Amino acid sequence: MTDEKSGAIEDFPTLEDTPKRREAQKTYEIQVEIDDAPDLWAFTGPGFLMSIAYLDPGNIESDLQAGAISYFKLIWVLLIAHIMGLLLQRLAARLGVVSGKHMAEIAYSYYPKVPRLILWLLVESAIVGSDMQEVIGTAISFYLLSNGAIPLWAGVLITICDTFTFLFLEKYGVRKFEAFFCFLITCMAVTFGYEFGVSKPDAGKMFTGMFLPWCTGCDNNMVMQGVAIIGARDVCYNNTHNGMPDFYKVEFPANNDAAQSDIYHAGIFLGCTFGIFALYVWAVGILAAGQSSTMTGTYAGQFAMEGFIQIQLPQWKRILITRSLAILPTLAVVIFSGGIDNISSLNDFLNCLQLIQLPFALIPVLTFVSDKHIMHEYKLASVSKAVSIVISLIILFINFYFLYSWIGGQFGYNAISIPITVVFAIFYIIFIAYLTYYCLVAMEFIPPIKTKWLAEPIYYDFDAPWLETAKNSISSSEESHDYRY
Repeated sequence: MTDEKSGAIEDFPTLEDTPKRREAQKTYEIQVEIDDAPDLWAFTGPGFLMSIAYLDPGNIESDLQAGAISYFKLIWVLLIAHIMGLLLQRLAARLGVVSGKHMAEIAYSYYPKVPRLILWLLVESAIVGSDMQEVIGTAISFYLLSNGAIPLWAGVLITICDTFTFLFLEKYGVRKFEAFFCFLITCMAVTFGYEFGVSKPDAGKMFTGMFLPWCTGCDNNMVMQGVAIIGARDVCYNNTHNGMPDFYKVEFPANNDAAQSDIYHAGIFLGCTFGIFALYVWAVGILAAGQSSTMTGTYAGQFAMEGFIQIQLPQWKRILITRSLAILPTLAVVIFSGGIDNISSLNDFLNCLQLIQLPFALIPVLTFVSDKHIMHEYKLASVSKAVSIVISLIILFINFYFLYSWIGGQFGYNAISIPITVVFAIFYIIFIAYLTYYCLVAMEFIPPIKTKWLAEPIYYDFDAPWLETAKNSISSSEESHDYRY
């Protein structure tokens, strides 16, 4: 039964004790049973697409910077970031499988209009920021592979065309599209694996840094790199023969400061240390990372627009809009900042910016997977709720620490920066508190508050296949109820 005013469910009916529902549940479980490896392989495509987010140019950039300034000390942060990412991705996958909808679609009916639009703008800005990182990585890879013949601004513009080219792969079927992604992932595995082999890092120090959660002697820069790692989850030749000597003549400063390390300088270092082939291998890996993450970013933007504001655009229009928003500021940095050093270091800021925006995706997903009206008996268990809440609190703490440190380091605390910081922090906290209220209600930690400022969610037709089967199978007397899932 539903409340005519709000559309919220007053008395949600359950079918847990209905024999036909149990039979429908059993039938559904049989339908998705995976018996052998070929069947399992058929379901791995989305997993490969999702995994791209963990090896895009932004991730690589943050990892390089962390290694340059802290050596092996922050590998444990990288490990924890991936574990946290795995748990959050599990929540998102659980939501999609059970409800039949993604986060943006559910948010459209769950939240009132104004908060929903704010969420959409925040998610879109995060997608554009990620797209900028992919543009930067691709442009640098073109610069390295072409021996500098393709300038950075041209590489930035090329990324518009290559994205449209890859979209044509979809016309040949989703399996071929997934196969292409697997090819790109294989390229990254082979190229970065080769670089790992030739560089021969100290295994003892590497494992110590991975499993010893401490950072002896870490300064503020190292802490900021740790923040960037969590937020991300990342040419010495004219030709093969006469370009290499010029780079061997570089005079390095006689001090112990960390060398500048980013996507571009990493390629230069590998080429000068291990030969020109290592540089080409690195550039191919960066190109594969940029291209694969470009496509996943396009889909994320499409889902956000179609879900939050119910606007459906052809993919080519969606790409044109997103790429334009990403390319214009990137071009401005390339043209006016003075070269490749500044365009590459922009990745660190974008990683931290995405970490600040992470709660605005994390809290809604946590809300939806905890709501019994959406997830039914598959709602989040108590242990999973506790783990998710701890992760959310850690992220919020890191966000506030980052803002405090970054503003103090960049501008100092003065009569101008303090009021701006306070205003931003107030809006940030208020919106997070607003989303947290819905999350706590969904978790049944607090009762809903009856006020026009906190409208009740609207639930409708979540395509849980087992519930749909059971609903079609119930008796005519049960069908008289108004079931709204």
